Amino acid sequence: MRSAMAGSLILLAVVGSAGEQAEKAAVAGTTEARVRAVLDKQVEAWNRADLEAFMAGYWNSPDLVFQSGATITRGWQATLERYRRRYQAEGKEMGRLRFAELDVQPLSPDAAFVRGRWQLTMKDGSEPGGLFTLLLRRFNGEWKIVHDHTS
Repeated sequence: MRSAMAGSLILLAVVGSAGEQAEKAAVAGTTEARVRAVLDKQVEAWNRADLEAFMAGYWNSPDLVFQSGATITRGWQATLERYRRRYQAEGKEMGRLRFAELDVQPLSPDAAFVRGRWQLTMKDGSEPGGLFTLLLRRFNGEWKIVHDHTS
């Protein structure tokens, strides 16, 4: 009787653990899909030269951090202005953006870490690009980039 009861408890523990693992995998899959959707929308917006729609993927807060090269830009508005200077000022071009090698790592139900590669294709055929790491957080059900480190 004891061994049957012990066996039942072990089986319940294994089944419970498997169910918990499946639930975590489902949440991770949903997180990854939602984070990728944010990045897909950014690419679409960039490629139609809509910087405001591109910036919708970022947290609209003075606490947003964007790092590139030796420069740290703080705040949503300052980040938008930086993009405008670099890609929409006189004589500048946005090019066609593409992201590759995306690796989305859910950190919690409300946070995710992303690594990837960005590449622009310019009218002259040049293809500047580099790497990026992002930290996203979920606010009121929406995923937003809160930290961007692009090289």
